[in-house]
Amino acid sequence: MNRQILSDSISRRSFIGGSDARIIMGSDEAALVRLWREKRGEAESEDLSGNLIVQLGQVTEPLNRHWYERNTGRQVRDVQRQVRHSAIPWMAATLDGIVDGTEAVFEAKFMLPWSFSEEAAAEKYMAQVQHNMWVTHLRSSVLSIITGGGKWVEVTIPMDPLYLTVLVSAEKKFWRCVQSGEVPHLIMAEPPRPRIEALRIVDMSSSNSWAEFAALFRNTRQAFLDHERAKSELKALMPEDVKEAIGHGVRAKRSKAGAVSFDVLTPEVPHAPVQ
Repeated sequence: MNRQILSDSISRRSFIGGSDARIIMGSDEAALVRLWREKRGEAESEDLSGNLIVQLGQVTEPLNRHWYERNTGRQVRDVQRQVRHSAIPWMAATLDGIVDGTEAVFEAKFMLPWSFSEEAAAEKYMAQVQHNMWVTHLRSSVLSIITGGGKWVEVTIPMDPLYLTVLVSAEKKFWRCVQSGEVPHLIMAEPPRPRIEALRIVDMSSSNSWAEFAALFRNTRQAFLDHERAKSELKALMPEDVKEAIGHGVRAKRSKAGAVSFDVLTPEVPHAPVQ
């Protein structure tokens, strides 16, 4: 892996890290401007010593790592290692670790239990993990999450080239603002939705909406299969040199590319004679 280790004394003002990426891709313009001022040396870094959630995340990180290793059988190395991107010196990351064997970026997180979901967690930390994968040239990451409700969750997130295109562009624009003194603005673009690896099996028996559409699916299944078979048979009946075939209330049209589409023809209602 082509990585340059950062010195312990490096100033956070000299690079964009994973937590910075979350702000850059976020929706809080005040936080973005505050980060810009910090990077320019015009403001001190925010004091998070009184933020209970942040402190809980820090003190539970060793437990989180231990719990991940115990439940997966995989070891985490390079804990708190600082790395810099091999070609972009102002992009860097302080890693919670790298998973042995899978070579995934490891991120230990603490989240509150109410309204928790794996999808929400992936979206919240997507910019951070994608940034860290970009910096380390690794292709996957894992969120190891402990919730305040006593639950541990593992979420695997692969590298997303589309998301990274937006992220790297936004970070470059922000860094130009740091260097030029121009005040940055939010990217004002909806980033691609995060992709997470599907791992769970859920019981939807308690969902009324699921019950409604499941019944509709079952009741229309045979009709759908008959419909698809009818289209296949009608297409086979069309001679190859025919552009359009009409009969018995159905019209089949062949495109220039050879694809055949079907329409249901509405019979014309005869007009009553004018008296």
